[in-house]
Amino acid sequence: MMKTGDCRRTWIETVTLPSPSLSDNTADQERLVGVLQKRLGCPNVILDLDLVAILPAMLRQWDHALRCALIRDRDTWHVCGLSGMTDPQPLCGLAIDLGTTRIVLSLLDLESGQVLQEDAFDNPQGVIGPDVLTRVHYVDEEDGLTHLNRLVIDGINDMIAVLCQRAAIGRDRIVLLALAGNTTMTHLFMGLNPRWIIREPYIPVVNRPGIPPAARLGLDVAAGARIVIFPNIGSYFGGDLIAGILYSGLDRREETALLVDVGTNAEVVLGDRNWLIACAGAAGPALESGVSRIGTTARPGAIDQVRIRGNDRRFELRTIENAPPVGICGSGVIDLAAQLFASGMIDIQGRFVPSACGARLVAEGDEQRLVIAAADTTASGQALTISQVDLDSLIRSKAAMYTILETITEAVGMTPEQLSTFFVAGTFGAFIDPRSAITIGMLPDLPLDRYHSLGNSSLEGAKTVLREPESLERVDDIRDRITYMELNVNQAFMNRFSAAKFIPHTNPGRFPSVTLPGAANPASA
Repeated sequence: MMKTGDCRRTWIETVTLPSPSLSDNTADQERLVGVLQKRLGCPNVILDLDLVAILPAMLRQWDHALRCALIRDRDTWHVCGLSGMTDPQPLCGLAIDLGTTRIVLSLLDLESGQVLQEDAFDNPQGVIGPDVLTRVHYVDEEDGLTHLNRLVIDGINDMIAVLCQRAAIGRDRIVLLALAGNTTMTHLFMGLNPRWIIREPYIPVVNRPGIPPAARLGLDVAAGARIVIFPNIGSYFGGDLIAGILYSGLDRREETALLVDVGTNAEVVLGDRNWLIACAGAAGPALESGVSRIGTTARPGAIDQVRIRGNDRRFELRTIENAPPVGICGSGVIDLAAQLFASGMIDIQGRFVPSACGARLVAEGDEQRLVIAAADTTASGQALTISQVDLDSLIRSKAAMYTILETITEAVGMTPEQLSTFFVAGTFGAFIDPRSAITIGMLPDLPLDRYHSLGNSSLEGAKTVLREPESLERVDDIRDRITYMELNVNQAFMNRFSAAKFIPHTNPGRFPSVTLPGAANPASA
């Protein structure tokens, strides 16, 4: 990657080559490489064969004056795109957030850094299964890996076509890409078998994918285009988190801060400019889309905010785009639990309090379910309800989340309450109400101004690489500096986890801002 001190403003270099003549019959490729070697002060400059094939015609069309897109991979510069000096269309970059559930693409002008178009689509691999574990097992089926790989590559190519059409540019203008995703998703994107990621001792095929040719991976972009694939630390700490660290500037901070991203797992990194420590744990499923039959991703009609008002405990629901309710997403689940606790409808163990729930608590088979949205208000015409099993799953997830935070801070002699800055990434961070998360004991009881939502930090980290060439060196540096803490063999984690399976905690003194309602105490119910 780029060496310290190599602070280029963009990936684009403008060059004018001496025209060939009878007295100077240097080959076209050698002519361009020679000029670039002198300009870059580096002997190792490479053009892929795809670019070499079109070079002669392009040089003569442009009168040997051109713009070159270049990227450095350790001690070698790769020419990844060419354009004429007067060409009105820009050389473009494409940032990709390769999520398990959603894939987001952002098309940028490489010289100005301006976003030209941006859009997202559901990960097509969802037809195989909503989670990475199902997809990894599917790899063992005949042609399973090929199928999963083609689903995601074809999906990305289709969206590239849409973005290029909207921006009125050709696919051949996309010369540099940057992709961030979790370890399993990155493997499936590259067509690498992730089988051993989920089997002890949990070894990925590769941690540093590097900067391969985009065409080799099946992407329909410019000849010679290269793709920066963010590296991972191991099976459960992927390039999406390294992209988040890059975007947040955590690796440059003077004061210690913490970044958390909750999806399939809760992934956490703590540190500053001198050190970084990270861990991951299974705290996400009940918050992502695993709350029984009403769990859903953030989409139109998903309940994303819940308020319970008055002595009669009226439910006020907000849905995305104000559409009729179709389910409840992660932020809505956390809101719901906090409101149920504050109103006394569940106790400190997360158990229903029948006297407070009243007619909303209905029998369905062998279990009781709480009605969140009545049948006549929903998109399906069926009531949205949650069961005690659903709440128990949520309590385990919130306990795991807080325990992860407690364990990683304790490892460096801190407590969660001592954090001065708490970055929350991803969809979780964009929509969560920190007050609700504090109420149920999921996040530490910090002043709300210490919480900072980063939005889609995976995508923004990928954009950062496309806009700031010097940041590519930081990616490698961040990866090398992280110490990974394995929670599966951490006995202190298991002990703390048991204590956190109460609302807000067995030690309410850790959550001084949370009021314990009388009805929330089973002794008084």
